[in-house]
Amino acid sequence: MGKYESPIGVFDSGVGGISVLRELVKQMPHEDYIYLGDSVHAPYGTKTLNEVRELTLNNVRFLLENGAKSIVIACNTATSAAVAMLRQMYPDIPLVGIEPAIKPAVLYKKNSCIVVMATPMTLKQAKFQKLMHIYEDMADIIPLPCPGLMEFVERGILNGKELEKYLTELFWSTSHKKIDSIVLGCTHYPFVKPAIQKVVGSTVTIFDGGNGTAREMKRRLAETDLLNKCSQTGKTRFINSRNTEEELKLCEYLLQYESR
Repeated sequence: MGKYESPIGVFDSGVGGISVLRELVKQMPHEDYIYLGDSVHAPYGTKTLNEVRELTLNNVRFLLENGAKSIVIACNTATSAAVAMLRQMYPDIPLVGIEPAIKPAVLYKKNSCIVVMATPMTLKQAKFQKLMHIYEDMADIIPLPCPGLMEFVERGILNGKELEKYLTELFWSTSHKKIDSIVLGCTHYPFVKPAIQKVVGSTVTIFDGGNGTAREMKRRLAETDLLNKCSQTGKTRFINSRNTEEELKLCEYLLQYESR
């Protein structure tokens, strides 16, 4: 078997990274994938930097030991904490992280008001602060920590009154602003995009970084001649640290879920 036939490894702190996996499958339907969700240790966004780094390094090592030819860190918190370190450790492995889609939101409308929804740790990391400072003169960027939101997705709650109540209370602190767009800074959040849209209204445009991450991985694989050359549809193998039948069923459900 050629190296190009090996699977793409995708890792997240839970099931949220399946939103990125969906974009990868759309961009590269002939590839095989291994998706590793570390739901036992979720959420990463409330852990210390060292804890997140250690968990991320262990999970990437696991994917490589299971034959992954490349790695997608489909977790904003893990990307912020460990992607630079991982690139030094594995310089020959195509490795792509994810970051909040602030740039397309800023370019979408001049001098706009943008809310960035993310975990508390992602917002505190130097990587995010640096990204925000690049564009802070071009837009009013409001970081909005969302403790507890990813847990809704981990429980398979993608709509309903409980979620809407949480979101309404969350956005109360921004009610004095006229929001133009929202950036989803956690890979769990695209699954609750319709609920967010319902709470903030149809005039607000919502951005996430999954599509850009998928395109970047495709470019890296083409660059290194690692794109799968077969014409048949690829397969996805789900592994979850919680390792229950319910968890794996949720993974399958989210891969097929149409949230738009």
